[in-house]
Amino acid sequence: MTFEPLYSLSGLFVGALVGITGVGGGSLMTPLLVLLFGVHPATAVGTDLLYAAITKTAGTAVHGMHGRVNWKIVGGLAIGSVPAALLMLWLLAGVDRKSIGVTNTITTALGWLLVMTAIMLVFRGPILELARRAIGDRTPPQPRTILALTVILGFLLGVLVTLTSVGAGALGVTILLVLYPRLDVREIVGSDIVHAVPLTLIGGTGYWLIGEIDWPMLFALLIGSIPGIIIGSLLAPRLHERTIRIVLAVTLAVVAGKLLTG
Repeated sequence: MTFEPLYSLSGLFVGALVGITGVGGGSLMTPLLVLLFGVHPATAVGTDLLYAAITKTAGTAVHGMHGRVNWKIVGGLAIGSVPAALLMLWLLAGVDRKSIGVTNTITTALGWLLVMTAIMLVFRGPILELARRAIGDRTPPQPRTILALTVILGFLLGVLVTLTSVGAGALGVTILLVLYPRLDVREIVGSDIVHAVPLTLIGGTGYWLIGEIDWPMLFALLIGSIPGIIIGSLLAPRLHERTIRIVLAVTLAVVAGKLLTG
């Protein structure tokens, strides 16, 4: 049980970027742990899931107090994501997580998700505009169709987040904006954050039960990330967010390339 200050410094850095950009910590923390500290991918994902559950709880309280949560969306996502997370945990519990095959599966999935996250960070606006033009004047889908698509999205997020800890942020929000174009962006973001709490908590607890949580590392990350998020939130209004997002997207793309090429 040794304390590693570099983990706290990393938590401070990631927390600050999350506070500035709103991008989920999983897109940053898991690859940082794998590439910089040499943490095994399964342990990095499990520890990051619990880290995300704790840090997103504060965001849930803020969005809830401001009424920026659509509980129908949260419920629809959870109907799909919770069974998917449990299924993935069951599959992971039955395999050798230290094997080359499992390690490569996690790192490859993580790499491609980082590529997709980077694309969403830079091109979310054009992607949403393209989707709106494609829909055009067509008759809007029935509410039950939208609910079914939300459940399917939840299932996909449950698989991706449990396997890699990435997916519930930029990717989930972008697809929700396509499904619910008339809702306020803040309501979509708030609903996505609220849904991420039980999903990451279930995933993190599952990794704990199968022995893939590094508790000293988790504690050290939290020590740095909590003040980091506060600092980032205070700095955000003074910084050019678009520039920060582009720099972050380029960074994620480089990291993804490293993960995919080994």
